[in-house]
Amino acid sequence: MATGKDPDSQDSLALVIDSNATSRSILVAQLREYGVTKIIQCSRVRDARNRLEHTVFDYVLCEQYFTESNHSGQTLLDDLRRAQLLPFSTVFFMVTAEASYAVVAEAAESALDGYLLKPFTPSALFERLSLARLRKIHLKPIFDAIEQEDFEMAASLCVERFETRKPYWLYAARIGTELLLRLGRHAQARTLFEAVIAARALPWAKLGVARAQIESGQASRAITTLQGLIGEDASFADAYDVLGRAQVELGHFAEAIETYRIASELTPDSVVRLQKLGMMSYYMGERATATRVLSRAAVLGLDSKLFDCQSLVLLTFAYFSDNDRKGIERCMADFARLLERHENTNSPRILRFVEVSRTLQLIQQRQFSQAVEAVRQMAKEIMASSFDFEAACNLGSLLAVLATTSIDLSEGAVWVRAIGMRYANTRGLCELMANACNLFPPYAESIRECLQNINKTAEKAMARSLSGDPAGAVRNLLRHGGETLNTKLVDMSQQVLLRHRERLEESESLQQQIDALRARCGTAPARATLGQDSERHPGGVVIRTRSTLPSDNDGVVGRARLESLDPDLVPEPSADTAAMTGVGDAEPLDPIDKFRLRPG
Repeated sequence: MATGKDPDSQDSLALVIDSNATSRSILVAQLREYGVTKIIQCSRVRDARNRLEHTVFDYVLCEQYFTESNHSGQTLLDDLRRAQLLPFSTVFFMVTAEASYAVVAEAAESALDGYLLKPFTPSALFERLSLARLRKIHLKPIFDAIEQEDFEMAASLCVERFETRKPYWLYAARIGTELLLRLGRHAQARTLFEAVIAARALPWAKLGVARAQIESGQASRAITTLQGLIGEDASFADAYDVLGRAQVELGHFAEAIETYRIASELTPDSVVRLQKLGMMSYYMGERATATRVLSRAAVLGLDSKLFDCQSLVLLTFAYFSDNDRKGIERCMADFARLLERHENTNSPRILRFVEVSRTLQLIQQRQFSQAVEAVRQMAKEIMASSFDFEAACNLGSLLAVLATTSIDLSEGAVWVRAIGMRYANTRGLCELMANACNLFPPYAESIRECLQNINKTAEKAMARSLSGDPAGAVRNLLRHGGETLNTKLVDMSQQVLLRHRERLEESESLQQQIDALRARCGTAPARATLGQDSERHPGGVVIRTRSTLPSDNDGVVGRARLESLDPDLVPEPSADTAAMTGVGDAEPLDPIDKFRLRPG
């Protein structure tokens, strides 16, 4: 048992988060006795979030409940994990005076090294901190491989550790499934998830099966899997996140908004989930809900890296619908703050957002000529590689707003059709764009017609290929793809070419045309998403490499990271609960935290 100072803690940095001054002072004293000399204290969740976003800590001790502010340490941790703001090196402990099974289960599904149950002795704290660091040391070879971006080796090490049941084999399994998903091996990832379920019926593994199903294009099956998981535990917030993602992808927006509402109610101060609910409410025409939820997200997270600026754009649209001049002015002031914060990055995305919101303000002020000129400038970018799906939705919303004024913008219908033909790839993408234009129904219907046209073009090309003219099918798809920049048509041309490459003399030339067209298309989404956090997968643990770390300008330095739950820090579970969490088995509870790989 570690009862003395840790010689490696001399240069460590710790963060203590607790609204009670007495509790903070006790924790600080115990950390100093452990050997930590640099300690920062926070009494509010908001201050702690800011600290954690801009500084890497070796240890974090966070109170679970903040009764005065109605915040929770768990939600803070969940948001930070989902936004990839905790490196592997950080040991995170929750401090609480109570830990029911529900709390333990929530922790078991979160990015957490353990619970410290009050009251605890200094020796107990020392032991827990030392054990948490030891687990990270055991997995160092895996994370070394990830640091070197040798994902094949890292995945192999994970599978080998899982199969041989070496220490922390569930850690390895969880990392391995993420690596396999990153490498596009969805079937292998699902098989590993299912092997974990067979060994221990862990909720994160079942959630992983659903994620693998979505990644392999089986969103409907994922919904069935998730509904079963939620049936077992109706408070599993991450399951609702993944369910909402599947529903949005399929265009089931009415179901998705209810799913996001439940997730937000489970974690009321989660900035990420508030934004999902607010965005979905806006697109579904629930303006009052969108205004309330998005404004709360802005209050909680505007200065946070968890905040997606698209939320502020939609909030501006919501205020415009209410003819709320002061609300729009507040949004413009918030954008000014954001621009000051990003002055060194010169973010094109934020500048585009500012222009959209500024145009809405001009329309509200009835300065129509300036507003129309601003929209014309935006429309010039429709066929640019940098013009993304998000920009298409915002432009469509602006055009719908203008169409309801006395201004006759004849080009509006042409521009709406252009964005529809470019991004109407799936039902989900199509319906999101159509809903963005729903203030003017003819535009929404035009978007839906674009999907029908794209599908007809694809069907004709496939029929031509099946009739014995694959080269003609590829050329036809490339012609329409070049006119529309629709990636569905480009992807289909690639598929046809690969299938018949050996029989086509012009295959090399066709491949060059496809590659050139892909460059023109830019990075288009394959599935419908809300905002730009589609890379954040609920149920995953962040594994960072040097090439995927934020820049120094962001104030974040991180490494591959993994957080775990230490079974010795929670109450002894019953036999039934052990089946879920793994506590009580021969090996101490392995990490059953959230983790994922950030795409490179």
